[in-house]
Amino acid sequence: MKKVLYVASEAVPFIKTGGLADVVGSLPKCFPKEYFDVRVIIPKYACMKQEFKDQLHYITNFYMDLNWRQQYVGIFELEYEGIKFYFIDNEEHFSGDKPYYGMPGDLEKFAFFSKAALSILPVIDFRPDIIHCHDWQTGLIPVYLKERFQGSDFYRGIKSVMTIHNLKFQGVWDIKTVKSITGLSDYFFTPDKLEANKDANYLKGGLVYADAITTVSNTYAEEIKTPFYGEGLDGLMQARSNSLRGIVNGIDYDEYNPETDSMIVKNYNAKTFRKEKVKNKTALQEELGLEVNPKAMMLGVVSRLTDQKGFDLIAYMMDELCQDAIQLVVLGTGEEKYENMFRHFAWKYDKKVSANIYYSEAMSHKIYAAADAFLMPSLFEPCGLSQLMSLRYGTVPIVRETGGLKDTVQPYNEFEGNGTGFSFTNYNAHEMLNTIRYAERVYYDRKREWNKIVDRGMAQDYSWKNSAKQYEEMYTWLAGY
Repeated sequence: MKKVLYVASEAVPFIKTGGLADVVGSLPKCFPKEYFDVRVIIPKYACMKQEFKDQLHYITNFYMDLNWRQQYVGIFELEYEGIKFYFIDNEEHFSGDKPYYGMPGDLEKFAFFSKAALSILPVIDFRPDIIHCHDWQTGLIPVYLKERFQGSDFYRGIKSVMTIHNLKFQGVWDIKTVKSITGLSDYFFTPDKLEANKDANYLKGGLVYADAITTVSNTYAEEIKTPFYGEGLDGLMQARSNSLRGIVNGIDYDEYNPETDSMIVKNYNAKTFRKEKVKNKTALQEELGLEVNPKAMMLGVVSRLTDQKGFDLIAYMMDELCQDAIQLVVLGTGEEKYENMFRHFAWKYDKKVSANIYYSEAMSHKIYAAADAFLMPSLFEPCGLSQLMSLRYGTVPIVRETGGLKDTVQPYNEFEGNGTGFSFTNYNAHEMLNTIRYAERVYYDRKREWNKIVDRGMAQDYSWKNSAKQYEEMYTWLAGY
């Protein structure tokens, strides 16, 4: 029986700000129970939903030293969907109405959390073979594991994995402060360890000391070895390339299932989408005040409205795009300039463009089910989940070839009759528009070909089971079985 411990700053359904929570909440339950005992540790945030707080069982508490002071560590547990979750309690660090507050407070919070996660293991009587750490918030775990825990028999030989969900966020602050917070000696603050550009870097520490590194797609694993995507750590990623692998995230195929989805107007599957999917479109057109026309090609966008997601390309081409026979439905919040840009075009072309500047889970499902194509022209995209949901709902993705988008969307090739979407290579607004227009031509003039693209897309399997198999291989290799 292999024992694996996930440590992260968030996990569905308890606390979620992004895709990281989906991975940590969904992946552990996909491993075969007879071979794997997978457990999860997250903070006990005050802002967690009350229904979950009410179900937590108190185990015990103790005091732990974090450099120069003693700190309270409470341990709670809850079994959820067959997985044991442990919650680390400390009011000073985890009270407040949101999980993150920014630097430097988060640095102390997650130094405490990383050390506490290691310290509670003998207390809960769980000695993992592998500790799987996620993003910069847990970057100190591989460091502490080597620095102060290897000395005792209980911890000796535990392996660590570091997963990068987005290399942009690294947990960086000045060395003096970080030294005081973490209690690590001068030895650790050199360029081959935690120091980067004269600052201390939590994620870098994790990447230097972890036994294996993963990121959330093969292409992103290659991209982060280059200066453009490497966020200053490309040299380290090259140096550790033998330990680095990309494993694409999955989505929950029960939650995202057009056949059973209760949030959409008309259920459908790969056999019935030709007749039934369009009913979701006309219902959404009506709800949003667009022209009700089952034949109009609808483009969907569900996203944070930020530069990373390629909205400067869309802004540049928006007037031209609105001359085409398309409708555009946007859902999301983000940078003010993009929020206002979409509001403006929704006012100017009120029968064609719908700007929904908020976030709603139900509305996102409606858009995945209603749209004919889904637009995702990201500058960089470690994995991306929206394109996976689109494929699942028979909505054809139009993406830029980067990171996980390149790995999961096969570009349509009219000569070979294959492909699951449309893609363009360069980060260029005209190239994006040409690709959208190519998709329009196939949609309007070669409907049978379009439907075959949808067929192939809906036949893809990006469920978590697929990703879990690749993690299993890595754990087995790492534990030396």
